[in-house]
Amino acid sequence: MGAKEFDVVAIGNAIVDVIARADDGFLAAQGIDKGVMTLIDEARATALYAAMGPAIESSGGSAANTIAGLANLGAATGYIGVVAEDDLGAIFRHDITALGVHFPTAPVAAGPATARCLIVVTPDAQRSMNTFLGACADLSVAHLDPALLAAAKVVYLEGYLWDRPTAKAAFLEACRLTHAAGGKIALSLSDPFCVDRHRESFRALIADEVDILFANTDELTALHETDDLEAAITATREWVDIAAVTRGPDGAVIVAGDTRAEIAAQPVPRIIDTTGAGDLFAAGFLRAYTQNLDLATCGRYGAIAAAEVISHFGARPESDLAELVAAAPAA
Repeated sequence: MGAKEFDVVAIGNAIVDVIARADDGFLAAQGIDKGVMTLIDEARATALYAAMGPAIESSGGSAANTIAGLANLGAATGYIGVVAEDDLGAIFRHDITALGVHFPTAPVAAGPATARCLIVVTPDAQRSMNTFLGACADLSVAHLDPALLAAAKVVYLEGYLWDRPTAKAAFLEACRLTHAAGGKIALSLSDPFCVDRHRESFRALIADEVDILFANTDELTALHETDDLEAAITATREWVDIAAVTRGPDGAVIVAGDTRAEIAAQPVPRIIDTTGAGDLFAAGFLRAYTQNLDLATCGRYGAIAAAEVISHFGARPESDLAELVAAAPAA
């Protein structure tokens, strides 16, 4: 790809992740739906936080996890997202900038508190997410940094943010600015919950604006309202330049026009926590993509990054992903 200051700039929900272990009994006692993301209000967030055991707190959110993985891989990265001028907002800013990510968005002094996602991980490695969106949902065109977007090879959007009209307007303006500067737009569908809520507008966004689509099996089949993954992949080819579809232990499929690459899942001795698997797959893929590597290599980078993050607790890499990629044998 052409010379740009930043490899990837992400726009997403700036959320502080609070991750704790618990058993199914805790989920039942707290009325938590297992394995999905549930939106909650601030009062519920406060009560659930008080009930959780010892936790890890760090900057999070889907797109921020992807950017953290890219920074770990050595990419030049930026991030746009809204936090409040409060303690959790300070935690988010410290964590993401400490990774070397450029984060120019100023905190807001009034309005909702900084968002937080209370994640309960059960012994089967399933994560149940309870999200108070708070300040991050107020993202608008005013928070965009046109110069930063113009300086990016790829601008990465997370589907979780596609909800409020102001955020939709920001996404569309980001697409316009990015494409005008010769950059590419990537989108993660994020969750079947998001797809079911926004199916028609997602379809329009993808067909009109998205160059690279990331989805898992459930998300893509929900988008096309079919149980046939191959039919969904075929339909998606008509909309985007590249589609990267993850299939859990069955690896991933990458398609671009008539080209198709089957990517094997990387071996993991024990799956500890699936939080962030899709986010880190996107990180590995985009690192290779912005280095002009072939689709199979992009998928292999993604699989390596995803395998690392599911091998431990938390949604951020604990190993040097660049070293892991360099040490892995070529396909």
